[in-house]
Amino acid sequence: MAASHALPVSAPASSSTRSSVRHAGWIADLAFAVLTVVVFVAVALGTGVRQPWDGVIPLALFLGVVLLVRRRWPMTVLLLSVAAVFVYHLAHISPAGWIWPVAAAYFTAAGTSRVRWVVVVGIAQLVYSAVDARWMIDRNVIRYLVHTLGEGLLLAALVAAGLAYAASKRRGDLLREAEYRASAAEERLSVAREVHDTVAHTLAVVGVHLNVAADTLVEEPAEAAAALRLAQDVRNRAMKDLNSLIAVLREGPAGTEPQPDVSSLGALVADARAAGLDVTLHEHGDLSTIPAPASVAVHRIVQEALANTLRHSEATMAEVTVGRHTHSVTVEITDNGKGDSSGGGVIEGNGLTGMRERVRILGGTLTAGPASRGFAVQAEIPVAGSAE
Repeated sequence: MAASHALPVSAPASSSTRSSVRHAGWIADLAFAVLTVVVFVAVALGTGVRQPWDGVIPLALFLGVVLLVRRRWPMTVLLLSVAAVFVYHLAHISPAGWIWPVAAAYFTAAGTSRVRWVVVVGIAQLVYSAVDARWMIDRNVIRYLVHTLGEGLLLAALVAAGLAYAASKRRGDLLREAEYRASAAEERLSVAREVHDTVAHTLAVVGVHLNVAADTLVEEPAEAAAALRLAQDVRNRAMKDLNSLIAVLREGPAGTEPQPDVSSLGALVADARAAGLDVTLHEHGDLSTIPAPASVAVHRIVQEALANTLRHSEATMAEVTVGRHTHSVTVEITDNGKGDSSGGGVIEGNGLTGMRERVRILGGTLTAGPASRGFAVQAEIPVAGSAE
């Protein structure tokens, strides 16, 4: 027996992944900054500004630079940007807008927990811009309404977009957390199955040998010693299995031995025979072509079924049949034990539950229950097609 090479163990996000996320964030910040500078200068030039270095370009550069830290200090960036636009309008008579030059800052700040303050700042800016543009009323009321209402609608759109982005990000975080929890639960379940299969089989076989040793210790000390040696051999193999499993959990699968598969069925049968159970193994088809996940599952099913036979059924004989078919692998373990004499059905413990989970994960089916002459476990696992 050997511990898992394929046991799923989650690893924290790698440094390269975190670096990629940070890199993408900086690219977004730089893109917002460049876009703000280019659009602000282009609009100013397009509306008749003849000396862009006298206020337009410095303001555009300031708005762009502060956006580089927008994710770290969103409210500070918003307040500085709004203040800069106020100063610019106080010093220059300009057609430049009030809200759109700081659109990126509003969008970013609206996605934080201080969205109410973002709205307050925006309304204050809108009120001041409406008062500042009152001279338009006498010349063109339509232009004034378009100016004030347009700025208001833009502010509402930016706040809504920021809230939607934040909600989407939170949903993504919740989904990732749920996936992580589900993965962690599956890993715990996988570890529990591996430990149970190893320990249950070992205890069943060792228990039989210890009973033999106890019964023959006085009259047949040599037989008792042989039984103890067999128990010790099984125990040593189980310890090797568990140590390798622990190594996987601590350090990852690199360098560990592969999981036991159909090639190790002979060892399981030998253990059961040494414990006094007359086991016959039948193999049909080329078992070496069975894919690794299904091969490991077959081994564990046989291991758990024989352990249950030794512990519970009072059987003297068992048959293990494994078949490789074109599109599936079948395994059947039957014994001549007592089965379910009560007729009340099978009460599944961790062993049967673990077997059923293994098979279900691979898309197969498993049945377990009383048979005509004892107890039977049957499983069918779909696999890729191959010639029989």
